[in-house]
Amino acid sequence: MHRLARISSRGSLTLPRTRLSTTRCLSSRARNVLGALDIPTSDGVELPGVYDGTWGGCGEVSESVCPATGEVLAHVRSASPQEMQAILSKTREAFQTFRDVPAPKRGEILRQIREALARKRDELGALVSLEMGKIRTEGEGEVQEFIDICDYAVGLSRMMNGNVVNSERSGHTILEVPNPLGVVGVLSAFNFPVAVYGWNLALSLAAGNATLWKPSPTTPLCSIAVTKIIAEVLERNALPGAVASLVTGGKDVGEAITGSKEVDMVSFTGSEETGKKVANAVQSRFGKVLLELGGNNAAIVMPDADLSLAIPAIFFGAVGTAGQRCTSTRRLYLHRSISSSVLSSLLRLYETLRPGDPLDRKTLLAPLHTRNAVGMYGSAVRRLRESGSEILVGGNAYDGKSLEGPLERGNYVQPTIARPLSASLSSNTSASSSKSELSGAQDLWRTEIFAPILQVGVFDELEEAIEWNNAVPQGLSSSLWTRDVRNVGRWIGPRGSDCGIVNVNVGTSGAEIGAAFGGNKSTGWGRESGGDAWKQYVRWSACTINFSDSAPLAQGIRHIVVFLRIHDARNLSAFGLLPTVNISHQVHSKRTYWKEFASEARNLRETGNRVA
Repeated sequence: MHRLARISSRGSLTLPRTRLSTTRCLSSRARNVLGALDIPTSDGVELPGVYDGTWGGCGEVSESVCPATGEVLAHVRSASPQEMQAILSKTREAFQTFRDVPAPKRGEILRQIREALARKRDELGALVSLEMGKIRTEGEGEVQEFIDICDYAVGLSRMMNGNVVNSERSGHTILEVPNPLGVVGVLSAFNFPVAVYGWNLALSLAAGNATLWKPSPTTPLCSIAVTKIIAEVLERNALPGAVASLVTGGKDVGEAITGSKEVDMVSFTGSEETGKKVANAVQSRFGKVLLELGGNNAAIVMPDADLSLAIPAIFFGAVGTAGQRCTSTRRLYLHRSISSSVLSSLLRLYETLRPGDPLDRKTLLAPLHTRNAVGMYGSAVRRLRESGSEILVGGNAYDGKSLEGPLERGNYVQPTIARPLSASLSSNTSASSSKSELSGAQDLWRTEIFAPILQVGVFDELEEAIEWNNAVPQGLSSSLWTRDVRNVGRWIGPRGSDCGIVNVNVGTSGAEIGAAFGGNKSTGWGRESGGDAWKQYVRWSACTINFSDSAPLAQGIRHIVVFLRIHDARNLSAFGLLPTVNISHQVHSKRTYWKEFASEARNLRETGNRVA
């Protein structure tokens, strides 16, 4: 591997000697953010996007682009498919060392990672805002998630317990023992370039695994900065850097991970379409897979809801991160009696939104991550209009004329509220007939639109709203706003929401690391947080230990061992056996079975075999 840069004794990336033929003019705001994390900002140089104990990369050079300004932040050398096997092998070797570290000592490593992240919390948060595009408080909050999951995993390292099972056999004990799994591949998405890796890394390291991280190709700087911090901790503790390997790159690098038997488990966050391909690739080789895919999340507001709580939560759920959270609120179902007042309040809030620099703490409206995302937003709005939906607010992308200064090339769009031609889920008709009325917009109701677009419907009965909540392929998050405990019981019960996250008087976004995070249906399977999530990152062994003077089988089956010594060579072909063999018969204590066994033994003796 060509080494473009290395970790110095102070842990900073030294400038690579490779220079590019093109240069960039980096703004002072970007230089300040990158410089605070010791990421080189010199013009005309490329950064290494691969780490397996040393920094390097032999693949293509990609650009990191700021969504708010369009400026190129850095050029990063990614991994090549040809070097992936060597990286995988080094990560496997690192696992073979790390698995022998006692779990509480692994917890101490995580504590040090936590402290290192906390010291750089604000700087990393600013980098998330700069490269991903989310507003400053959200960027810092994402880093805080990584810190919180490390706290959680430190305690977990002393509580990753197996089970003792009472055996039905005297003098026996059964243990269910968790052991390290191996190499965990983490394929994360652009919208949470730090936190999703943190969820997986913390539990994976606590379990004794090595990780191989492939971040989104559009957020390489976040992954480099985080990996630098972790690498410093591993180096101080004389552990292989490949315990937390990094490979930036595109589809070919991801396929090398999902297709490799060196990777025991793959945790993937991304689209449903790609998730299916990942699942097929990993499961075809009998690997483990954890999928966190699309979310088409609904909020339901009952007439008894506390609107002073509901309206701000729905507003943030729909426009926070510019609608680019997998838990963003995309559908809103309002009880008819309050629909007008709630919509009026939301429209007033939407009208206050203005594009701003994500690094400015006053900014509330962030950009979309890429120009392609702006195009997808426009396509979705156009389809809504064509289906007869009424655009109540928004519906356009900001152009250079409506943006000021450096933001004129930013990926900003207007947060949008759309109401279908028939926004009623009932209107004195059944929910099923309402579905036919909405057939023109039905595909959009059922589709995850990764942008700040909120579709609104009206209902009369909670059962109708629950039916609509569940009438989509995805099943990630959902929210009910009510003060009636009977509504709560219906919502969280077997006939309620079919999502993995079922909230009451809480928005669809904003999950805590102590609770299970994940969804059902086409959202995927597995959980990335919560009390049992660590069990996905280990291999389980059922160990039966016999400390008695006998060796009984379970279920009352008795051992009968027959020793054969075949004297007649002609019997070799008949039995397909070596001259001396052991045959173990499992015989129930019924007389007929004993008779059959005695007859078989007699026949063996008569053919010249010695039976003991």
